[in-house]
Amino acid sequence: MDRMWSPWRAEYVSNAAQRPPAEGESVFTALLNEENDAENLILWRGEHVFVIMNLYPYNNGHLLIVPYRQVDAYHALDPAEQKAIGTTIDRCIGWLRTAFSPEGFNVGMNLGAAAGAGIPEHLHMHVVPRWDGDTNFMSTTAETRVLPEDLSTTYEKLRAVIDDPAAPSESQ
Repeated sequence: MDRMWSPWRAEYVSNAAQRPPAEGESVFTALLNEENDAENLILWRGEHVFVIMNLYPYNNGHLLIVPYRQVDAYHALDPAEQKAIGTTIDRCIGWLRTAFSPEGFNVGMNLGAAAGAGIPEHLHMHVVPRWDGDTNFMSTTAETRVLPEDLSTTYEKLRAVIDDPAAPSESQ
């Protein structure tokens, strides 16, 4: 599917080939080892998982919850990692509600290439904000997504909410 983008990410994309992941290392693991969270769209780091924005989002605010440990199957996670994913879903929904006021959410995993996982070697949970009418003819007929906001603006909006100690989680 094509996407209509502004060129704000050209520098990132052009430099991506200069920093390929090490043998057996997922792109998530490679990004964790870099210093610049903002450049790599890493929003938050917890004890067992971190939150990163999807570089090719379905909608603005499309977040990924990723365990630090590179595993490809849910049963390979330990109970602390499973719990961290669950509590981080709550945290992400709260951030997205505060920053963007979506009317709904898609939350889930694509486990394995056959299920549509783009990075099957490192499982991750998707949290996608949704609005009534957010799908239109562009995706259906032109296989193109139109995103109304560049990733850096979305990143800054979410960072402002995350940095606000009064920002609610979904359970509050």
